[in-house]
Amino acid sequence: MKSAFPKMAGTNLNDDQRFAPLWYVIRTRSRHEKTVRDQLVRREVETFLPIAERWSRWKDRRKKVAFPLFPGYCFARFPLVERLRVLNVVGVADLVGTSGRPEPVPDAEIEAIQRLASTTLQYDPHPFLAEGMDVEVVRGPLAGVRGKLLRKDRVTRLVLSVSLIRQAAVVEIHPADVVHVGGP
Repeated sequence: MKSAFPKMAGTNLNDDQRFAPLWYVIRTRSRHEKTVRDQLVRREVETFLPIAERWSRWKDRRKKVAFPLFPGYCFARFPLVERLRVLNVVGVADLVGTSGRPEPVPDAEIEAIQRLASTTLQYDPHPFLAEGMDVEVVRGPLAGVRGKLLRKDRVTRLVLSVSLIRQAAVVEIHPADVVHVGGP
């Protein structure tokens, strides 16, 4: 019996991965992140667009401005077999992956950024770090979240990364609130 869904060229995904809703990274056209998010919501696709706020100054005023934490990217959770519903949205450039194949983002990475976005902590975009100490937060609003520890000018910061798109966010944290996990 033939499948109702066409086989994706060049993929070796099992049926669980093709039919289960997983988080994927959508690369958007420049400054289309919010438009893509809004259109996906209307199409009933679960989305996540982390937003950071920053004070912006003009000659005559100051205003708090919301901007995407990871410019050029939006996250969506959907079964891969429904990818055309996502790719046909105005402003979507592509799904991020390797060798031309969309690659799911680990739930733990999305959940860490969602937890951060739901707090009142001040956070900013941060360059992706491949090296650094892996830590887990043991108290406070981010308890249980793992990330990389970074110290700069006597201030301790926690870097939360999305490896697939090589993007990260950084938040100040007290060093007593984290413990080392894994690695040397």
